[in-house]
Amino acid sequence: MPISLDANMMREIIMDHYSHPLNKHVPNDLTSYESIRMDSDTCIDDITIYLKVENDIISDACFDGVACAISTASTDILCEMIKGKTLKETRYIIEQYENMIFEKDFDENCLDELVAFVNTHKQAARIKCATIGFNGVEELIDKHK
Repeated sequence: MPISLDANMMREIIMDHYSHPLNKHVPNDLTSYESIRMDSDTCIDDITIYLKVENDIISDACFDGVACAISTASTDILCEMIKGKTLKETRYIIEQYENMIFEKDFDENCLDELVAFVNTHKQAARIKCATIGFNGVEELIDKHK
């Protein structure tokens, strides 16, 4: 997805994943998932991220809780993108996303709909919202080093 998305398209992507998140639910079998609760003292964000990792591959990713549009949408897109990815591939996606958020050079080819958050740096208060799910996934996969 090219970074030349217009503001309306970015807003539409974010609102679609906020209004209709595909990955917002608690897994049926919690025993096969790792989880981490992430919350924010600057926003309503209070989510739990669930990952199912088998042989260094993320076979499922989802989240549940209450969160603003930015947190919900970014976490939903991330969960969708990392299913079937190796832990190494997931780390790369997170690294490139964080580079984008913090205005560093990044590989837009691996970010797909996550490029909708390219202007987050313009609203510094939203950076934590845009990264809370990523920080949680990163903490979970770091346990597998």
